[in-house]
Amino acid sequence: MEFTHLNKEGRARMVDVSGKDDTLREAIAAGFIYMKKETLDRVAEGTIKKGDVLSVAQVGGIMGAKNTPNIIPMCHPIMITGCDIKFNISHEHQRIEITATVKNVGQTGVEMEALTAVSVAALTIYDMCKAIDKEMVISDIMLIKKSGGKSGLFERKG
Repeated sequence: MEFTHLNKEGRARMVDVSGKDDTLREAIAAGFIYMKKETLDRVAEGTIKKGDVLSVAQVGGIMGAKNTPNIIPMCHPIMITGCDIKFNISHEHQRIEITATVKNVGQTGVEMEALTAVSVAALTIYDMCKAIDKEMVISDIMLIKKSGGKSGLFERKG
């Protein structure tokens, strides 16, 4: 088996993507942050003392996507052409679903940027609410869909 991120000496390397064609690439990732009912109510009402939780998490998630190569060792620095984050508050499940969509035109995909955007948005929500709820749980961060590039379309089933 040949490992793509190891050089001939067995040490880490960044894969050379210079031979790949520029294509439109898009990735959608999602995840959840679960919290106490009271915390979720305050987020929805906008009464958390630190401010508008979802607005700050939106900016945090976008910043996370833009800074992915700074925290994931083998990610290529790429020009992101678009990033959007959506939040769905579910009182029934006591959670906020976070969905990030990231796009670019380039030689490598944006899956890691979308996953990082969701992760940072969730961590930002945690940071904004931790004074009243330290039991929040971040879970199920996953790639939902990706398109473009040599491997083509991936869509999570179910």
